[in-house]
Amino acid sequence: MNMLSPTAPLERGVTPSPPPGDALVRFEGVRKVYPPRAGNASFVALDHIDLSVARGSVLGVIGRSGAGKSTLIRLVNGLEKASAGRVIVDGADITGMSERDLRGVRRAIGMVFQHFNLLSSRTAYDNVALPLEIAGVAAADIRRRVEPLLELVGLADKRDRYPAELSGGQKQRVGIARALATRPKALLSDEATSALDPETTRSILDLLGSINTELGLTILLITHEMSVVARIARQVAVLDAGRIVEQGDVYDVFTRPQHATTRSFLGAVSGQKLPGWLAGRLRAEARPGDQTVVRVVFRGPIATDALVSGLVKTHGVDVNILSGAVDEVAGRPFGALVLGLPADPATLTLALAWFAGHGLDAEVLGHVG
Repeated sequence: MNMLSPTAPLERGVTPSPPPGDALVRFEGVRKVYPPRAGNASFVALDHIDLSVARGSVLGVIGRSGAGKSTLIRLVNGLEKASAGRVIVDGADITGMSERDLRGVRRAIGMVFQHFNLLSSRTAYDNVALPLEIAGVAAADIRRRVEPLLELVGLADKRDRYPAELSGGQKQRVGIARALATRPKALLSDEATSALDPETTRSILDLLGSINTELGLTILLITHEMSVVARIARQVAVLDAGRIVEQGDVYDVFTRPQHATTRSFLGAVSGQKLPGWLAGRLRAEARPGDQTVVRVVFRGPIATDALVSGLVKTHGVDVNILSGAVDEVAGRPFGALVLGLPADPATLTLALAWFAGHGLDAEVLGHVG
């Protein structure tokens, strides 16, 4: 069935995992340089980008403001041209395509925006119908396409409402339905939840996850929030100053970050960030009566095991839990505890050996009175 056919019915069902190496979008040695402006030097927005988005997957790209995220996503639909390298979408190199050829590519790529970009003079139904009207689709065929989409995003009863009458989450659902109208193969989400409150963010991410599963849609998710990546993505790339500094399976990257930028993003996830009252009191050298502060990271099934109490019962070690949490990353448990242990070398060695013997990573952070 032609995914771009606006008259085709919505297809549902669990999508099988894509075969290895089956990338819908590929960046090969991509570099993007903006020319000098107003006396300023040229600016390298992206450099040496090698990245693949597997067909049917959800890839999160995370980075701070100015890291190059928006430039990267605009390269996928040809709104920006790479200065070097190749951007390949569904087997076609779009780097040197004409605007005429790019129109066909763009119909196969949906876009969801941070600030919704809805037309205030059009109802929810008419906003979703807009790309089909532009494509010259007949009104009856538009209706057969738009009504199921509004139902899919949970807005069938809001079809005649104008954007001013909708909440932020409802506006974004209209934006998602509009992005799906032309039956795209890929959906680009550019900070789509950053203007929403946490509860609404979760509902939108759950909707995107359902769309990925039910329609087999490939999603490239741009964000500056690790919590967004943790909830929906299975692969992640960390962007810093125009370069990918780390990429891989979300769970692996989250639980064993290798780069300082990744670790800084993870600071607030699952109890890894030290409370202010504790961080300000840490000392490098122990004093009499101090506790040694140790962070213990839990992964997989053992994240819910009672290993701290086991240390207390087995070895009689006095353990003070200072902070921590257990969360879920990519559907698997993950957490961290910050513990206070007696500042005694023998006891500390015993405790660290206990954690290592049970497959946990333990790191000494310092000492506190």
